[in-house]
Amino acid sequence: MADPLSPAAGYDAYLFDLDGTLVDTAPDIMAGLNVTLTEYGHGAVDEARTRDWVGRGVGPLIRLALRHHGQPEPPEDVTDAMIERFRDYYARHIADRGGPYPGVREALDRLHGRAALGVVTNKPGRLTGLLLDALDLSRYFGVVVAGDTLPVAKPAPDPAFHACEALGVDAGRALFVGDSATDVACARAAGCDVVCVSYGYRAGARAEDLGADRVVDSLTALI
Repeated sequence: MADPLSPAAGYDAYLFDLDGTLVDTAPDIMAGLNVTLTEYGHGAVDEARTRDWVGRGVGPLIRLALRHHGQPEPPEDVTDAMIERFRDYYARHIADRGGPYPGVREALDRLHGRAALGVVTNKPGRLTGLLLDALDLSRYFGVVVAGDTLPVAKPAPDPAFHACEALGVDAGRALFVGDSATDVACARAAGCDVVCVSYGYRAGARAEDLGADRVVDSLTALI
């Protein structure tokens, strides 16, 4: 395999994870989480802990926060209500504090002119669209595969295959760019080369231990 960062790699498409790869969403997720926790009589959590928990879904995020405070998991109807409260607040404040990581816009500007680009995320479709639109990123992508686009999400290979099919490229000619073991597993199962960013949300794992072909500090390394 050619170095994924070398011109010889010549990928036809680049598939990007969203949270933790393109956009630092943790500050806004923390705000929504803390509004939800305090309205239901629980303590707030700090950003460092939120960063460790992001990427597992809203339900696990809330349960981890409650466990952190030594609180038992509430009844299912209460958990469901907390999830809806979080989603409502987050949707209305989705890009108040966070934004694209340094180098993201520059990389997308350059890559957009030479290859097809897509987003493959486990974030729900409605929130994905709101976030991309709020940050003026939607225009770069020929396809967006969200967590509820298909019956299965990452780490299954289906989202990557679906994105490649929509872009009209073979998965073997696509580079997957992510920040987590979930991204690496999806890419490998689909036959894509994979690069991980050194930042992002990895639940405490080292980027170098995720099994990617390369680790980069900025998406500008791709250009």
